[in-house]
Amino acid sequence: MKISILLPYKENFSPDYPGAVSLFVYETSKISKYKKSITVFGNTNYKKKFKLNYVNIYLSKNLFTSQTRNYVNKFIDLEKKVNSTIVEVHNRPSYIHILNSKVKNKIFTLYFHNDPLSMDGSKTIEQRKKLLKTCYKIIFNSSWSKKRFLDGLENKFVNSNKLLIFYQSANKGNINLINQKKKWITFVGKLNKAKGYDIFAKSIIKVLDKNSDWKAIVIGDEKREKINLVHKRASILGFKKHPEVINIFKKTSITVACSRWEEPFGRTSLEASANGCAVIITNKGGLPETVTDAKIISNLNVKNLTKCLNKLIKDKNLRKKLQTLSIKNFYLTHKFVSQNIDSYRTEKFYYKKKIFLKAKNKSLRILHVTNFNERLDGRLFFNTGRRLNNGFIRLGHSVLGFSDRDIQKYYKSFKDIKGSNTLNEKLRKTCYNYKPDLIVTGHADLISKEQIDELKDDNPNTKFAQWFLDPLNKKGPDYERNKSRILDKIDSMDGTFVTTCPSALNFLPKNNKNFYIPNPSDESFETLNNFMKPCNVDVFFALSHGVHRGKLKMGKTDDRVNFLNNLQRITPDIKFDIYGTNKVQPIWADHYFKTISNAKMGLNLSRGETIKYYSSDRITQIVGNGLVCLIDEKTKYTDFFEKNEMVFYKNEKDLSEKILKIARDEKLRRMIGKKGKIKYMKYFNSNLVARFIINKTLDLPDKNKYLWSKD
Repeated sequence: MKISILLPYKENFSPDYPGAVSLFVYETSKISKYKKSITVFGNTNYKKKFKLNYVNIYLSKNLFTSQTRNYVNKFIDLEKKVNSTIVEVHNRPSYIHILNSKVKNKIFTLYFHNDPLSMDGSKTIEQRKKLLKTCYKIIFNSSWSKKRFLDGLENKFVNSNKLLIFYQSANKGNINLINQKKKWITFVGKLNKAKGYDIFAKSIIKVLDKNSDWKAIVIGDEKREKINLVHKRASILGFKKHPEVINIFKKTSITVACSRWEEPFGRTSLEASANGCAVIITNKGGLPETVTDAKIISNLNVKNLTKCLNKLIKDKNLRKKLQTLSIKNFYLTHKFVSQNIDSYRTEKFYYKKKIFLKAKNKSLRILHVTNFNERLDGRLFFNTGRRLNNGFIRLGHSVLGFSDRDIQKYYKSFKDIKGSNTLNEKLRKTCYNYKPDLIVTGHADLISKEQIDELKDDNPNTKFAQWFLDPLNKKGPDYERNKSRILDKIDSMDGTFVTTCPSALNFLPKNNKNFYIPNPSDESFETLNNFMKPCNVDVFFALSHGVHRGKLKMGKTDDRVNFLNNLQRITPDIKFDIYGTNKVQPIWADHYFKTISNAKMGLNLSRGETIKYYSSDRITQIVGNGLVCLIDEKTKYTDFFEKNEMVFYKNEKDLSEKILKIARDEKLRRMIGKKGKIKYMKYFNSNLVARFIINKTLDLPDKNKYLWSKD
């Protein structure tokens, strides 16, 4: 774990003349739990440096390239040797753009200490969008700065996990400082109009003239502006080292930070408050966020500032109350802010541990995107999507079901003929509000790859998985279409789960992200126990010409019809109950379960050429309800089940003989039906499949033994 911190060019990382950024980096890094992993890079001519692991970047003048680019390029050369995991850039968004174009496989974090709209690299909307895509986190020193960054951006970015606020920090003084206060009024900062120094200079003369026992202390300088303040009890000290400034704050009664400009964050008011000063500020920028208790001037002028100062001088109780509350309520300590910074680092370094604990504590947020068929009035309620949903919920996680096909149908319009644009936008908004840890999609074809990639950019710690149930054998139905459906977003997925053995699919990418899952059973769906009772029907089978169609399509047929006709012809005296052929319409939902409740055996016959491990989801309804499952041995389900748990056949003739044998042996039928159900419900249930999907997608350690997994 290594962290490189890149300071702005010519930012003095020196106690002799430190900038605000250097102070922030030094104070938070020296107490960070990652202190030994941090290297600070900067450029300064001062010999004395803060006592941290620091590398000074020495530059020679180059007439052909900018010093900024030279500075960043030199850092890149040095960074190759350090080889850090995280690169934290302070206050220079332009550096991020250069780094991103030249450095790969790095985690970039950008800290804003000033108004983002005033800085090269973040002035335009497109630049800020690019930063959002490039950076793991963007950190602001106030909510005001964050709002400025979001100016002009779409609402979808407002709640982005990438945008954080870490205030600057200070050492908290002891409450006993209140009793040591002198009658001092202090101004610290640049002595210019932007800081309101001209107003202070005029006001303080009036105040000192009226209050002969009070004194003014001014710390700071300004080369570009000349604002005179002359009074016998006003001391203009110029620049002072940071420890000297803090010692003056400890003795100061009142501090004024009366900026005119929208100040992103005020270090003067922060440190004055931490040391028990009664602070006067304006309501500009992030100044109100620096102090818990202060006098705020909404309309800055000499009259209002003079009035406020005189009131605090005259009202000793009010002054002391503000001083006491300033220290008592101060929370922006170096330790507090350093811990916040470390928490984001830990989130990235130890994401796996964090997500493991969330999974273990049953506190994952899972967004499950699939077709829940709400528009079909319960006809397709008993589907795989709901089985998996039940599994996620039974594991204790928060699960939000997102029925993509229903939304697409409901939101069609003249502006969005297919409804896909609205669907993708609704998914984006749902993620914005729900903030899932895991997004699982099933046959969500209308969710675009671009939308998934955008969600990944906006939510870098959210993981994505897809499951796919349809046949993927070359001689099966819709092979090319199904192949393109699964490949469409596979590069964006952290896990892909198919009901065909991945090794049998040569078009899948050769990586460790593709997994086999069985069609899951569910204890709330598979409630029949046909092995416990006599049944009138010997063999049950049902097919359809599309689950969403719901009825037969005129003139359509497939190879299964020929198989069924031949089977019935060569198997006399057997009661077949077959649906979806010979003008007998398919059956669904409760009608389906009532029908199979009277069957001894169920034929698990899938369309197309048999391929390893593939079966339609009818297998769960057959085995799970205690029917004897008749299945082609070329499916290789013999890897999972014994011959006394399922019946495996070689061809029509072999199947015919085995049907006749089981139909005549009630004891054998009940035994196979019972053993098959017990095993399927134990090892192929929705809880286990859901857990497998979670653990494989999140790359979590898993002590569970999955009968179907060879991992």
